[in-house]
Amino acid sequence: MSTATGTLTIDLSALRANWDTLCSVLEQRPAAVIKADAYGLGAEPVGQTLYRAGCQEFFLATLEEALTARSFLPDDAVIYILGGVRPGEEEECINAGLIPVLYSRAAMDRWASVCRALDVASPSVIKVDTGMTRMGLSQEDWRDCVAKPELLAGCHPVLVMSHLACADEPDHPMNREQQQRFVTVAQSARRLLPGIRCSLANSSGIFLGADWHFDLARPGASLYGFDPVADGEPAMEAVVKLDLPVLQVRELSHPASIGYGGETRLPAGRRLAVVAGGYADGLNRTIGREGGVGYLGNTRVPVVGRISMDTTIFDITEAAPPESPENTWITVLDHRLRVADVSRRIGALGYEVLTSLAGRYRRVYREVAQ
Repeated sequence: MSTATGTLTIDLSALRANWDTLCSVLEQRPAAVIKADAYGLGAEPVGQTLYRAGCQEFFLATLEEALTARSFLPDDAVIYILGGVRPGEEEECINAGLIPVLYSRAAMDRWASVCRALDVASPSVIKVDTGMTRMGLSQEDWRDCVAKPELLAGCHPVLVMSHLACADEPDHPMNREQQQRFVTVAQSARRLLPGIRCSLANSSGIFLGADWHFDLARPGASLYGFDPVADGEPAMEAVVKLDLPVLQVRELSHPASIGYGGETRLPAGRRLAVVAGGYADGLNRTIGREGGVGYLGNTRVPVVGRISMDTTIFDITEAAPPESPENTWITVLDHRLRVADVSRRIGALGYEVLTSLAGRYRRVYREVAQ
């Protein structure tokens, strides 16, 4: 089959297997982070697969994402908004049965005010900064809330949370520092609000140990095949496979420069394949300079020359000549070329690799075997 774009295959069985792996490590069933369209893999099929696997709680980034998730998840699914709600969005959030993360005194005051005006006790999450210095109440603001418990009670919190900054580096001292700060936060929260749950661990935090688990873990990346420890052994199954169709095969009859800038020169006799897929499709332009590779069948083939907007060139000399170039594909992501491998090669985060995969790819979902 030939198409003008690549095929992005999402293995929902592998997703389910990763969910089961995380559940086996934890004492309590985790939530799932499906923000950014489930890291580019499709929030609806991913969310529905995880719900069928037993996931009841989901984290999205924005009100818009959460409203969309409400449309495809069952009514009993609990949906949190990591980015909270902006002024004026509170009532829409309440009406949709969504739970915002409140990370400032101003946001807490607005939520409490709207709840009073509507005479409802709509739940929220309180986020406290324990060292990442991104979003969350400062330690001083949290102590103020503890000293004035009516501030907390008016927001009807069901969860208090924080976020780890260095969990993918198990030996980093910040992991223990943040855990100890959060213990203090959790103790004061439980004293004021018996029954409230506490959440600290992201994907990598789960593998730091039980001290980081608390009541609710929030895996995202590990569900999608990211390994929890930087430069560690693969622990999760690869969920994504990306195949790019060959547009043209040519054998060099004389030495030639390859691609923009003429930075790469190859001798006569080399066989090249041009595939559909370039930096407009999420293939980082540095790959050609950083030893980028793909697989033609079982043969590893290198990227040569600069990556263009819509195309990439591979040297396929070492592979068997394609019998039908127009029906030939080169694989650039799978269990052999994991997201972590690509991210290390180009100096990017794995999150960037997945979320940058553009909409021109045809998505194929491999369903969970029943």
